[in-house]
Amino acid sequence: MPGRVGCRVVGRPLRRWLSGKASEGVRDVVVIGSGPAGYTAALYTARALLKPLVLAGYAHGGQLMLTSDVENFPGYSEPIGGPEMMADLRRQAERFGAEVVEKDVAAVDLSAYPFHVSYGFEETVAARAVIITTGARAIWLDALGEDQVRGRGVSTCATCDGAFFKDQSVVVVGGGDSAMEEALFLTRFASKVTLLHRHDNFKASRLMLERALSHPRIEVRPFRRVARWLSRQPSGALSPELTGAMLEDPRTGDLEEIPCTGAFIAIGHQPITDLFRGQLDLDNEGYVVHQEHTMTSTPGVFAAGDVVDTRYRQAITAAGMGCQAAIDAERWLTENPPHRE
Repeated sequence: MPGRVGCRVVGRPLRRWLSGKASEGVRDVVVIGSGPAGYTAALYTARALLKPLVLAGYAHGGQLMLTSDVENFPGYSEPIGGPEMMADLRRQAERFGAEVVEKDVAAVDLSAYPFHVSYGFEETVAARAVIITTGARAIWLDALGEDQVRGRGVSTCATCDGAFFKDQSVVVVGGGDSAMEEALFLTRFASKVTLLHRHDNFKASRLMLERALSHPRIEVRPFRRVARWLSRQPSGALSPELTGAMLEDPRTGDLEEIPCTGAFIAIGHQPITDLFRGQLDLDNEGYVVHQEHTMTSTPGVFAAGDVVDTRYRQAITAAGMGCQAAIDAERWLTENPPHRE
């Protein structure tokens, strides 16, 4: 069982906690966050006539907004841009009555019922159920030139983007099991995989490290960090493309240039859960912990997608969990109708 931090237990019986709290203007469902999990939760709750409010944030759409082409989401026979796919999911949810607001959530109060969510500039909404789909941020290197090639050669998901680099040279940055898994997966496509780590004490398990070291297509380069990503903009192209990396030996400061057309950063993810710390059970890394199906430690609050998922982190699994959270929320609301005096 994962470790717990920020644990909160409802001290009153559930029925008494719910009673006498409903008021006019309370929303049935508020979805916090967007992306595949949020928009799918909105779609299902909207079709259940719950009229969800989706607080998508100013940077709405999730990690897929940084992805140039998506090939592994069902329903698209041709590659589709991540932003275009998110627009499709949003339109589908709005078609059934979901209201999407592109404003950030500033604060959440889950200590009393109905719940209260503050967003934008001093706006507050009360909700009978909340579905959290705030996701997790991939940790980037923030090396020089990274902004120009992020999502255009530099990725944080080999499963998502590895197939685009068939018979090409790619690099993987990281020293844990995730980096080893990414490197091994990429050998299915790439002609060469260079694994970069800033020192020689790898966090990966011995088994995973040995697999990487023994693979003929993987070259492991310790004591190397990316100082700069190199790119060029082909004539007529709208954006630059990755051509290589300038590496630095942190011991000496020596620089060397290596060619690559793809790069995968595997140094971790950070769940976006600061709003809920101290109000919900989180694991030691800050991910929301499910208590029953997709419900969290607070009855009436559900969570889906990468804010929970530490294993798969795929658009399709996030969407599936968004569906689950919507169904769980709808059933919970049916079993716990608002109290009327």
